[in-house]
Amino acid sequence: MLNMDFKQRVVININEQPWQKSPAPGVWRKPLAREDKESGHATSIVRYEAGSKFAPHPHPNGEEILVLEGVFSDETGDYPAGSYLRNPPGSTHAPFSKEGCVILVKLEQFSPGDSQEVKFDTNTATWLPGQGNLQVMPLHDFQGEHTALVKWPAGERFQPHKHFGGEEILVLTGTFKDEFGEYPALSWLRSPHMSQHFPYTDEETVIWVKVGHLPIA
Repeated sequence: MLNMDFKQRVVININEQPWQKSPAPGVWRKPLAREDKESGHATSIVRYEAGSKFAPHPHPNGEEILVLEGVFSDETGDYPAGSYLRNPPGSTHAPFSKEGCVILVKLEQFSPGDSQEVKFDTNTATWLPGQGNLQVMPLHDFQGEHTALVKWPAGERFQPHKHFGGEEILVLTGTFKDEFGEYPALSWLRSPHMSQHFPYTDEETVIWVKVGHLPIA
């Protein structure tokens, strides 16, 4: 197991992690949290070399993807960087990449009853006003679980706050900061239920953030 104690705060600079082989030739990954080597709960950064592919496989409890670089594909279409996908529990696909890609993948983490399929292009969606001077792009909501992109302008200071059901962040651009440290692009943070911090930025920063999805016990 890797980082499966959800009561612990976890911070990983993905740039500093080595790539590891996957079962598919030309597909590499950087595990962030993992229940078992090839099954169960998993959060990873995955890199497809040009022309690589995975055999058809099911997702008994769903798959969530954010395309970070290149073009990710399966039999349903081609998804460029900025695409956000949710393949619901019981779905099957055979992913590949013609030109290569890098993706964030979360496996086996759908809430009970959440069966919504999502194919969302953040490149064409509209930013909405958020708290303070933040801009928000909602991606998915289900029974207290919220996933979004958030754009922080330079110099923004957010009020100290607690995370009911925890918080998970992937820094996409810029540098995210709080009283505990500084997190450059491709930093992954997971904070437990009822954790608290005081986030801010000195430069424009965009994060992918999910809240309300971690165990509260």
